[in-house]
Order: sequence, then C-alpha cells, then structure tokens
Amino acid sequence: MTLGEVFLESLTTGVITEREIAWIASRQDAFARHEEAVAIRLGRLLDEGAINLGCRLPTRLSRQGQQLAVCV
Repeated sequence: MTLGEVFLESLTTGVITEREIAWIASRQDAFARHEEAVAIRLGRLLDEGAINLGCRLPTRLSRQGQQLAVCV
C-alpha cells in the first residue's frame, strides 16, 4: 500500500478506513514533502466531509449468484 493508492481509493470511493488512517499515522514521520501534502489534503477532505471514515463494501457473488457485501 502506498499513500498515493490510499488517496486515489479514498477519492474514488469517498471512504477511508480506520486501518488506512492508522497506516498513514504510523508512517507519517517517514513521508517525503509531497507525501506530507497528500496526507494533509486527505485530512482536509475528511474535515470537509468529502471523504468519510468508514468501511468500503465491495460486492462479491455467492455460490447461488446472490451479491454479498464484505467489509475490507
């Protein structure tokens, strides 16, 4: 996982997970300047409500063809 991947996934889905927030927080001291800017932007998007803290629910098909939601 990279910060760029987290950023793009969050923008695309409108959701950032607690696990991703923890990952960012645990690595913030090693970020390059441009990565710091991305992390700050994610924080601002959270503050603005453009991105929400939550769970992404990808869908998958069960054996009977029904769609099931799975939290990742």
